Amino acid sequence: MTITRTSTLTGITRTKEINVTEEQILAWQNGALIQDAMPQLSADDREFVKTGITGEEWDQLFGGAEDVTEDLALPN
Repeated sequence: MTITRTSTLTGITRTKEINVTEEQILAWQNGALIQDAMPQLSADDREFVKTGITGEEWDQLFGGAEDVTEDLALPN
């Protein structure tokens, strides 16, 4: 299904093809947790559906997972 969202971080509107059905979107809009309504989606795709934020946008603004791992590394 083609989903168009505007990022709540940047205001940029993007359209993505997401592997989701209309029934799953309706279940989420009617109160189901997005991870329960759309269990097949990646965390990045769920975030895009909810907020319009892409994984790349998130990483650019907040750093990627590898940045967090480096920050948490214990000194020798």
